[in-house]
Amino acid sequence: QEQLVESGGGLVQAGGSLRLSCTASGRIFSTYVMGWFRQAPGKERQFVAAIRRSPSMTYYTDSVKGRFTFSRDNAKNTVYLQMNSLNPEDTAVYYCAAGVRFPSLSLSDYRYWGQGTKVTVSS
Repeated sequence: QEQLVESGGGLVQAGGSLRLSCTASGRIFSTYVMGWFRQAPGKERQFVAAIRRSPSMTYYTDSVKGRFTFSRDNAKNTVYLQMNSLNPEDTAVYYCAAGVRFPSLSLSDYRYWGQGTKVTVSS
């Protein structure tokens, strides 16, 4: 069964850091573009970042550029989202996704989704 499993969410103060992880099955990890989306309370799910396997490339939404870093460990079938300088506007449920297009900001281009991990940034 193809699946994505996220971890690493939690409560952090403004200015702090968190690292999210997403582990995928081997087939997903070797085939698809990996992405992170987030959904704040009462808002639509929005694109955060994407990473391509080969050649390795990343793409970020403007609001996280310079603060978030998306990386992958091919040996572990895992991607990571390092989030620094967090602010309350980053509060959301973060979803890992596997898609077919790079970079794509559209939810419809992503075929597999994780269950989400909650990030809360206090002021």
